[in-house]
Amino acid sequence: MIRQATSSDAKAIVDIYNHYIIHSHATFEIEPITQNEMQTRISKVQTEFNLPWLVLEDHNQIVGYAYATQWKARVAYAKTVESSIYLHKDQGGKGYGFPLYSKLMNQLKALGHHAIIGGMSLPNEASRALHEKLGFKKIGEFKEVGYKFDRWIDVGYWGRLL
Repeated sequence: MIRQATSSDAKAIVDIYNHYIIHSHATFEIEPITQNEMQTRISKVQTEFNLPWLVLEDHNQIVGYAYATQWKARVAYAKTVESSIYLHKDQGGKGYGFPLYSKLMNQLKALGHHAIIGGMSLPNEASRALHEKLGFKKIGEFKEVGYKFDRWIDVGYWGRLL
């Protein structure tokens, strides 16, 4: 089941996300975040930006989440969003990403958004494959713009029109 996240989902979402903070370069955050911080982030996306933050449940457990946020603050970018998706560390490769991301894109289109941009640290074969399966095309790459785990990391951007 895929549904809108609520504040009560923050604990499960932060557990998924903090794994990536601590163990991967999928996010450039360095310190784990709190449940309260995650509640604030979810609320900001849903209320301030009026954008979806979705969770995917399997057997009443949240196994992943996806959301969109503002791409840039200038008014001319108002119909372009940046997306993020994270799956529980043990749930990759099970087919959860495609329906979750598809539902996010459908909701964004229904809200009148025109373009979606997904950024990822490189290498990230699973994220690249998911984005391309959903029709995203690589639109750019920045060399060595992130620094984590004592090394420089490239970031690629994939985009598509809704």
